[in-house]
This record gives sequence, C-alpha cells and structure tokens, in this order.
Amino acid sequence: RGIRVAEEVRDPGRNLPRAMFLAWVTVSLFYVAAVFVIVGVTGPAELEGNMTSLSLAAGKFLGRGGLVLLSAAAILAFVTTGNSGILAASRSPLAMSRDGLLPAGFQKISRRFGTPHVSIILTGGFMIAMILSLSIIDLVKVASTMMLILFLLINVAVLIMRGSRIQNYRPLYRSPLFPFLQLAGIGMYGFLIAFLIAGQGLAPLLTLGGFILAGLLWYIFYVRPRSSRESALVYMVRNVVAKEIRRSRLEEELREIALERDEVVHDRFDRIVKDCPILDLPAATEAHEMFVQAAEALAGRLGIDKGTLLEKFKEREAASSTVIRPGLAIPHIIVEGEGLFDILMVRCREGVIFGENQEPVQAAFLLIGSRDERNYHLRALMAIAHIVQEPQFVERWRAAPKAEHLRDIVLLSGRERDKETHEPPSAESTEE
Repeated sequence: RGIRVAEEVRDPGRNLPRAMFLAWVTVSLFYVAAVFVIVGVTGPAELEGNMTSLSLAAGKFLGRGGLVLLSAAAILAFVTTGNSGILAASRSPLAMSRDGLLPAGFQKISRRFGTPHVSIILTGGFMIAMILSLSIIDLVKVASTMMLILFLLINVAVLIMRGSRIQNYRPLYRSPLFPFLQLAGIGMYGFLIAFLIAGQGLAPLLTLGGFILAGLLWYIFYVRPRSSRESALVYMVRNVVAKEIRRSRLEEELREIALERDEVVHDRFDRIVKDCPILDLPAATEAHEMFVQAAEALAGRLGIDKGTLLEKFKEREAASSTVIRPGLAIPHIIVEGEGLFDILMVRCREGVIFGENQEPVQAAFLLIGSRDERNYHLRALMAIAHIVQEPQFVERWRAAPKAEHLRDIVLLSGRERDKETHEPPSAESTEE
C-alpha cells in the first residue's frame, strides 16, 4: 500500500496537485519566453539542425561567456532531472514491495536518511546499466516511449477506477472534466507513442518489447502465485452485468490504503463498528418491527433477553423521538449489567416509519450500554454526530451496494479519533 513520494510530502492531498499545476504554469511560461527570445535573435538558417538553441541565443548576447554559462546551466538541469527521476522511480519498487509484488527487501528504509536505500541503489544501478547499453539517441527514444506508455496507462487507470464506482476509492484530488480529459490524454499519448515507434530503429523497439515481455513473465511467475487481488476492471464489468455484487477484496485494500494515507488510528468506536451487526431492511418498515429485529440480533451478543431489549427500545422511543433530523435516527438505551456496550447499524432505503408526522428514516444507529459505560455512551453519540454531519451522508448511506459497505462509510469517516485511555469511570458517570 505504498503511497510513493506522497508519503514524504507534507499534506500531499493538497500540496502535490498545487505543485503540479504551479510547475506546469511556470515551466510553460519559461518555455514560451525562451522560444520567443531565441526566434527573435537567431535566424532560421542558424536554428536548422541546431540542438543547442538556448546556448546559441545566449552567445548572441554574451559571446563565448554566455555559451559556457548556458552549457553549465544545462548540466545542472540534467543533474536535477536525474535526481527527481531516481526519487520517483525508486518509490515504485518500494510501493510494489509493500503490496507483495516484489521481494520484501525493496521496502527497507534507511535509519539515517529515512529513504528506501535498497530500492534507490537498485534503481540507480539499473539506470546506469541502460545508459551504458544504449546510445544516447536510442536511450532517449526508449525512455520517452516508456514514459508515454506510463502516462497513457495512468489515464486508463483513472477511467477504470472512477468508472467502477467503488465506494472505497476515495482520492484526495479528483481530476476535472472527467472522462473527457483522460480520453484526450489517451489519444494524444497514443499518437506520440506511434510516432516514436515508427521513427526509431530496431534496437530501441526490441528494448521496449523486452521490457514488456519481462513485465509479463514477472506477473505470470511471481505476482499471480502470491496475489489474489481483484482488478478494478473486473469489478466494473461485474458491476455492469450483475445486480447482486459480492464484497470485493479490492474494496478491502482500498479501505486500508485510505486509512493509512490519512494516518487513521482506530479507536474503540472503530473496533466496535468493525464487529457490530447491520440490518439492511429491504422495504419500508415500522419502527416497532425494526426494534424487534434489532433485539433479536443483539440479545445473544449482550446476554440479555430480547424481550427486555425490545421493551427498553419502546420505552425510550415513547419518552421522546430519537429521530434527530430527516432520514436519521439514533435510538440509545441503558441496560442492566457491567461493561456492556454495542452498536447496531440500520439501513432502509424505503425508510423506517417512526411516526405519522416524521419523514421516513433511512439510516439509524442503535446504541446499547450498561450504566458503567455512560461516559463512553456519550462519546459514541458524539462520534456518530460527527459522521452523519459529513456531506451527503444519507445519500451515500442509501447508495451503498451492500451492508458491509455501510461499515466502510463509518470507518473511513473524517472524524477525530479518541486517544485511548484506561481511566476508571467516575462516580458521577455511574449514576442514572
């Protein structure tokens, strides 16, 4: 579940998109200004076939000194480009190793520098080997083609991931103009790839084919025996052809990625939610019937007679309605015993009817706790209050494909988690 360079950036969900757009605008302005100056001070005959047009233009202003200055700047630019290339490329083996797609040694982190030193050394060694094996022109063409293929596949991946409508796919930044921007990118990259392949010699083409063959063999003989992952493409196809969708392993993985990315440390509420029962009612239901089913689901877990639980729910609802806003209810009761606390989540797309003058409830959280858990009872209520205040909560709750997806909505919420404490309950907290 590697996040690659993003995990070495402060607030990557905000800073990386901004940096990319800012870099694009800045570099574009410099390129346009440089071309404007070069064309203005040099003639067509001088530019034809010249591979160092910037140095040529600088020589017009500063003579030989300008030529040397621009040459030195070009060398420094290549150094920084190589450094950034190693930075990005070395994080791919790190991420793949964390996902079990490469041996575990690739994810070793240097204690001194905090960088994946094994991955960096091997990536740098591979780059040196390629530089020594190919001519400069062939190396540039192969590297350019590989990068274009990578960019093309990234656009394809975005189309598949967003088109699959997987609930747990929650990127911090979503590209605009979907899917038109991605389709345009695929078309342009495809054209450039075809242009490069058509114009290059046999050796670069064979090198590119060798990379593709090596990747295919690696997948067949190393990845497939060790991984049972499901692709987003398979999920999307099954989503189209099947009305009933089983829970996907991909969704579990995406949930863990989101939790790791957001540095979420599960607290007691999360652990309860992971194990709590869920009622997914298929049709409009009276509140009494919902409480009957809830009592049956909770009786064995709490060791309390289901009739007693049902009476508690009825008494609590009779005292005052637990519908806190349209579409949402939080029934909560106190039961006899010690150390008892549980949650039951309910989803009813058609709505649970609590009263004639109240709108049907699509989402309900039933809280049950003993008197000594009164403090935590209130904390759980606050946690639910934060969850249900997130944008379009009821809409996402209703749209979740299966009951288990409801659990993910709660576990992936942006609420502030409690710091675990083990203080005994105060005397006041045990009073009714």
